[in-house]
Amino acid sequence: MAAPRLGRMLGFAQVPNELEPRARTPPGSHHLPSSRARAHLGDSPARAGLYAPRSSPRSLDLGFAPQILDPFLGEKGLTEIPSKFLNLAKRPELFEYMVRIRRSLHENPELGYEEFETSRLIRNELDGMGIPYKHPIAVTGVVGYIGTGNPPFVAIRADMDALAMQEAVEWEHKSKVPGKMHGCGHDAHVAMLLGASKILQEHRNDLEGTVILVFQPAEEGGGGAKKMRDAGILENVDAIFGFHVSSSYPLGAVATRAGPVMAASGFFEAKISGKGGHAAIPQHTIDPILASSNIIVSLQHLVSREADPLDSQVVTIAKFQGGHAFNVIPDSVTIAGTFRAFSQESFMQLKHRIEEVITLQASVQRCNASVNFYADEKPFYPVTVNDKDLHKHFQKIAGHMLGDENVKEVQPQMGAEDFSFFAEAIPGYFYYIGMVNETEGRLASGHSPFFKVNEDALPYGAALHASLAATYLRERRSPIATQKRSGHDEL
Repeated sequence: MAAPRLGRMLGFAQVPNELEPRARTPPGSHHLPSSRARAHLGDSPARAGLYAPRSSPRSLDLGFAPQILDPFLGEKGLTEIPSKFLNLAKRPELFEYMVRIRRSLHENPELGYEEFETSRLIRNELDGMGIPYKHPIAVTGVVGYIGTGNPPFVAIRADMDALAMQEAVEWEHKSKVPGKMHGCGHDAHVAMLLGASKILQEHRNDLEGTVILVFQPAEEGGGGAKKMRDAGILENVDAIFGFHVSSSYPLGAVATRAGPVMAASGFFEAKISGKGGHAAIPQHTIDPILASSNIIVSLQHLVSREADPLDSQVVTIAKFQGGHAFNVIPDSVTIAGTFRAFSQESFMQLKHRIEEVITLQASVQRCNASVNFYADEKPFYPVTVNDKDLHKHFQKIAGHMLGDENVKEVQPQMGAEDFSFFAEAIPGYFYYIGMVNETEGRLASGHSPFFKVNEDALPYGAALHASLAATYLRERRSPIATQKRSGHDEL
């Protein structure tokens, strides 16, 4: 029997579940993956670290009953799904669930590759929903699976890590860990992906493919996405979606663009060594402070005099350390900074010239210099590029959910995001979710100790995650797989 389409879930006829014309997988039971899905997991789920839930899922009643008629099979189905999912995400029980998750994570922030309790919380929630997952990936990462276990595969991602900074916001759920804070909204990202997981799991029998849930560690400079990509989580995945909460756009709006969204990024540190001595007799010294000052000025010429003005690039020195006394010239100075560009060619040219300028300018001042780009500890982030076909899909689904007037165009930004490692390997799409409520004043930007999340944005993130994934699967479903779905293997 042909499988029911995704639109089936959107009807209002109150038909009992037992009238569903396709056999449902019993709660708590989990079959082996299909042959293609096993590419994600290895030859056996146990050997690959695939965990099935420990008990039957705790079902969250989202108020839907399936119906036999199929009124949303055409284009109307894609127009109705986003708004229905947003209504689900705004239901008090799901909204309060996401708020509770987000506040728990906010009180207990963990830095990159240290998200052990965060990972444990996620796994416990997936267990409760009856969602199988693979762990550990990239130390603390978790990858869950919802749907048929068959292609097509689409991934939705949330980053998990916090920042090494002291929270300055005084409120009931302030960070309990000194010197650590969720100052970039990753606690909200996890809560929204878990909210989307609940919606999708409730409708897993209506999904026309498989949704991959990516809970990623170490976005803040650690390149967690690269480690997860290198671990093979994207094998056979057709597309991946990710987002970030934003204090620049109003609540209920999203912002994005096709093509480059954020720049490639790298870090460097240089030690300039000379010969220290008394400040009153500089002729007996080799002054690394003067040499470093000339180096910094010369580095600014890389953008102002060597780069095409229409090719955005940045070189910033943000660290200068040298000397401990007002009358002593130090033996050495350390400078460090970041460089950004919107093409791989420009980025690598900047890297080459940064090293060249530092070493040669140091030699002009009779100093020696060494440059470290820390590529292993802080891998270079590629340009974040949004796939043009996924952009069309996003505009359509977000427009149906929020209204076309609330789908904003964003200009490319010199910030960086390690989602770029995913989008470099497969078609990817990254967007911003607005949080600003004008009646409550301005919100501090990310990486500020005064950063706050407007929790009213949580339903929008959950609904967009679920809608983009479910409709993407519906549009790319395999006719052969659909015909055989009554006997599918469910992950």
